[in-house]
Amino acid sequence: RRRVDGQAAHDGRRPGHALTYTPPMAESGSILIGLTGGIGTGKSRVAELLRELGAAVECSDAIVRELQAPGGAGLEAIVATFGREYLTASGELDRPKLGKLVFNDPGARMKLNLLIHPLVTRETQARIALHRARGVAVIVADIPLLLEGKKSGVGSGAVLPFDRIALVYATEAQQLDRVMARDGLSREDALSRIRSQLPIEEKRALADVVIDNSGPWEATERQVRSCYADWLKVARSGPRG
Repeated sequence: RRRVDGQAAHDGRRPGHALTYTPPMAESGSILIGLTGGIGTGKSRVAELLRELGAAVECSDAIVRELQAPGGAGLEAIVATFGREYLTASGELDRPKLGKLVFNDPGARMKLNLLIHPLVTRETQARIALHRARGVAVIVADIPLLLEGKKSGVGSGAVLPFDRIALVYATEAQQLDRVMARDGLSREDALSRIRSQLPIEEKRALADVVIDNSGPWEATERQVRSCYADWLKVARSGPRG
């Protein structure tokens, strides 16, 4: 076992909570990393560094936005289910209005998730397959709610065949300070958003690799570079094809 942040990171994969669609990618010359974190932990910055190092990074939030853009399958499904009142005058998704609905109505939130999650998963799988066909060694799926998905059995986190799950970590107190400063939220609103996800310490226990972003960025960058080098080595040790 190698150490990333002072705690052991598991080399093996924890049994999944749902059937996967394809075998682990390390067996075919690529490695699939599930990258996750918590609100304000710095996951996006880590994802950008991994992209600079040469990884192919697919962000589930970006895919959702594409699917929910005018003409997208996600927007069509939302309109068919919730009605045209959730469109703006220009035909775009009224995100604040839909967000208010699903935040206050668990039934509506579940209905929306059941609409969007399969679309996001299929699109993510297609992009991963394309990167794999092009011979990309390290493929990263950036999924904010990856571990929540594995726990519930819903969404990309539950079904994609990750070789490693990497968590970008910061303490809850740091999350709170960062979210309040970044988004201009009150302490109460920031805590509400943070606690709508699994506690960061629970996520830390579930991850295979922990990238500790609670200190200076220089320390985080060293960890990311080390992880990428290890993942590249694993990918290159497998047969191509």
